[in-house]
Amino acid sequence: MIRLKMGNILKSFMQPAFLICAAVLAIGGGGMSFAIKNFGMYLEKEPLPLKKALDLLDEKGLEPFKVVSKVKIENEEIVKSLGTEDYIQWVVEDTGAATDSAVRSFILFITYYRLPDRVPHVPEECYTGGGYQKISSEDVTFEINNAGFEKKIEGRCLTFGSTNSNNWQRSERFPVLYFFKVNGEYANSREEARVALNKNLFRKSSYFSKVEIVFNRSMVTPGYEEAVEASQKLLGVILPILEKEHWPDWKE
Repeated sequence: MIRLKMGNILKSFMQPAFLICAAVLAIGGGGMSFAIKNFGMYLEKEPLPLKKALDLLDEKGLEPFKVVSKVKIENEEIVKSLGTEDYIQWVVEDTGAATDSAVRSFILFITYYRLPDRVPHVPEECYTGGGYQKISSEDVTFEINNAGFEKKIEGRCLTFGSTNSNNWQRSERFPVLYFFKVNGEYANSREEARVALNKNLFRKSSYFSKVEIVFNRSMVTPGYEEAVEASQKLLGVILPILEKEHWPDWKE
């Protein structure tokens, strides 16, 4: 009788439902090392560096875009808050656009996180924290088709405005467009980026990068379609460079 009961208990332990629960409990608590050893999971990631630093991005390869200036963050507290030193913040000019175009000059801000444990600093929080108000938020699809590089990338287009405008001061509005590259795939929000990071349990490393384009260099506010078109033009040039020369090759 005792042997029969023990056999039933051992049999129940081998049921799929029990094994799944054991794996979940191992991930969540004291069985972490058991899960890593027996299921090939990596809950503590190793740093994954860029293939080449963003600072070394080939400016000549960006034509017809020209890098006007490179802005470094001097405040150590801001860099610490940013969470990475792998970034570029460049003022870029589209030399092919009209001199009075609202999208001729803009800011390109790219950050890279080689050991991500969170997804900080989305424009929704950064600009509102800086005293601006979010006026609109729209999903956007960048349709990139340039010299064989074809992709549809989901992103976000936000419009911010000054909270201090009055009858004697123009209403300062500007669009900000952004998206993420996470473990080899694109994401249009912090939530999607977190999902992509969290489902990566079976690799030793993870990474994410944020690409942000800010059109606040003109006295004229570009419209939604104008900002999207200008961003697509830039992305058609810079994304092939980032994917080939800078971001990790996730397939490898």
